[in-house]
Amino acid sequence: MTAKHVRQTSSPALKVIAIILTCAALAGITTLFVNSSAYAAEADALSPADIYEQNVESTVGITTSAETVNYWGYPANMTASGSGFIISEDGYVLTNFHVIDDSDEVTVKTYNGDSYDAEIIGYDESNDIAVLKIDGENLKPVTIGDSDALRVGDDVLAIGNPLGELTFSLTKGIVSAVGRDVTIETGITMSLIQTDCAINSGNSGGALFNMKGEVIGITNAKYSSSASSASIDNIGFAIPINSLTRIYSSIIENGFIVKPYIGITGQTVSDEIKETTGLKSGVRVYSVTEDSPASEAKLAAGDVIVTANGKEIIEFSDLSGMVSASEPGDELKLEVYRQGEILDITVVVGSDTKPALEEEEEEDFEDYEDFDGQQYQGRQGSGQQPYSGFGDFFGDGGMQDFFDYYFFGR
Repeated sequence: MTAKHVRQTSSPALKVIAIILTCAALAGITTLFVNSSAYAAEADALSPADIYEQNVESTVGITTSAETVNYWGYPANMTASGSGFIISEDGYVLTNFHVIDDSDEVTVKTYNGDSYDAEIIGYDESNDIAVLKIDGENLKPVTIGDSDALRVGDDVLAIGNPLGELTFSLTKGIVSAVGRDVTIETGITMSLIQTDCAINSGNSGGALFNMKGEVIGITNAKYSSSASSASIDNIGFAIPINSLTRIYSSIIENGFIVKPYIGITGQTVSDEIKETTGLKSGVRVYSVTEDSPASEAKLAAGDVIVTANGKEIIEFSDLSGMVSASEPGDELKLEVYRQGEILDITVVVGSDTKPALEEEEEEDFEDYEDFDGQQYQGRQGSGQQPYSGFGDFFGDGGMQDFFDYYFFGR
């Protein structure tokens, strides 16, 4: 099967970051059941023009630069462009981590033409979010909405800077899917909003709005063809704002990030595992962090988590979402398949704290820590298959693929 790619949507002058979507595309039909309350909600909707006028002054263009060395060994300057939006009157700005990654200078420009040198306050790479601070006056923040209230078919709008040149552009579309698991090049799996709203290079970090003019997502990626003549249009992605609220609030208020975790890595069970075990769904545990809540609860590598607090675990994002929504001390009552038996295991959710700004480190895997359940995926294309199988966890993927996509923590 020809590989397809999801590209992060910052607009680099000298840098392009490809993100590979490693799950197979499945065709299906979504049926919407609309009731009278849904029509009542639409009565509060604004026009796209109203939403643009209400929020364009809250939208910013972001330009980054970094000193590097070119092919011949001479100093060179690398620049990239992205988008962002103001979340407070005193100048806090949200954008994607990949927009400001490896940058030496970050410049923020507002709709009225004002330009500011921005300070990076903190970031969370695994959730692709960064918080910037500018010193401005009379800044206009956005209104944060509820991404959990989104339904497939809802209208959405994006304001951003496609190509880094078409500044403060408005595009319109619908929600194509919610909770779409997307595995990016670094190996991190994110549960994203899928939209047919036009998302292009330079839109990264911009806001996705509902029709009340509220931010319900941060646009961060698009789906595109690679090494294929197939044309792929209007498949964009955004990070649900509800999954980020706790993170950016902690960065701003505390200078560090506190995350609930249980201490496992895992993968949505493959069809082979389902056939072998007779299970309909679940998440297979690949590893358990030493002295973690999962370790204390006696979870083990090879276990398949079938339900959590009575809810069926169909995909990996079901489990990671429950962990992320928990508070330290909450209990997750799990049904676990182990060697032909179903066990009842209770895990007490713990917390992990890390600084909002981290020093650059060498990529030594022994220095990393595992956090709440994260998913390992292989890449498709080049004759390889996604990692799968009960006996051979990585299926047909090579060990180099494993190390390329190995990752920890959310």
